[in-house]
Amino acid sequence: MEKLRTAMDFCIRHQKILGYSIVSLLTAASEYIFSSVVFKCPCNSWNTLYGFVFLLVPAFVLFLLGYMINARVWLLVTGRCSPENRCSCDSCGNFCKVLMPVTASTLVAPFTWIAVALLSASFYECAVSRSSLIRKLVCRDIKEYCNASLEKIPCDKELSKEIGEFHSLQAQSQIVGWLLIAIIMTLVLIATCFIHCRSPVSYFQLKFWKIYLKKEREVFAIKAKDHAAKLAERNVHFFFEPADPAPFWTPRNEDWQKISFPYGFNTKEQHYSMIHKYVNTNRGKASSEGDQIHDVLGFVDEAHASESGF
Repeated sequence: MEKLRTAMDFCIRHQKILGYSIVSLLTAASEYIFSSVVFKCPCNSWNTLYGFVFLLVPAFVLFLLGYMINARVWLLVTGRCSPENRCSCDSCGNFCKVLMPVTASTLVAPFTWIAVALLSASFYECAVSRSSLIRKLVCRDIKEYCNASLEKIPCDKELSKEIGEFHSLQAQSQIVGWLLIAIIMTLVLIATCFIHCRSPVSYFQLKFWKIYLKKEREVFAIKAKDHAAKLAERNVHFFFEPADPAPFWTPRNEDWQKISFPYGFNTKEQHYSMIHKYVNTNRGKASSEGDQIHDVLGFVDEAHASESGF
């Protein structure tokens, strides 16, 4: 039991990294299925289009899907175009600040697809087999029929043996794939270091913050279920009764809007969530100038958005 608890604690502490790892593994598995079962290079004038479609279009679809399932996107856009919420320069700036880390996390699956596809080399070989540059490199010192046969090589193993240098396409693809992986990992490390260096709070305060958010989500879920159950019971009860119901207070639309804005950190008025800010500023009525969006604090919005079922 103790080992299970330790494993659960590890998963909770590293849930973001584990989530990215699972997404990458699923993407790699999908690419393997596509390349081995679905992909069949036509070996004609369609090679370039067919190869690049399989290399890039699934990556683009995964990019769009990443936006669709990202909780912060829906927290950011829900209700923002209503007549009551007019767009301003500040709101557009906050939108871009929130959108940048969202886009970075959304790119994990597309880049994984491209990198794995390049390592397997099938899509790349098919796509570049009709490239004029590749023809010059591969057919430079080979018979004249090489130019006419190059596009058929992905489908003909015997022909590929005759033109041995064609196998360099696999090497090219894998080199590009490993370079892409190295570049992405380097950029991720640099970006992570940068946003943590710009963090407005210390390491241990961040740990406390995450503990607070976890507890707040648990209490919010319990109170929300209890409040919804009481409201439903009251409405159903008086539906079948002739008497008028007693007043029942529930948060107004404005109240829900105030706790649904993207989180902004204020060094003068420290709050750990939008609910915390709402309660401490007289139900959101007090001014709170100086709020700033910090990438490293994006877990505040992610926690509440995912808990809300977006």
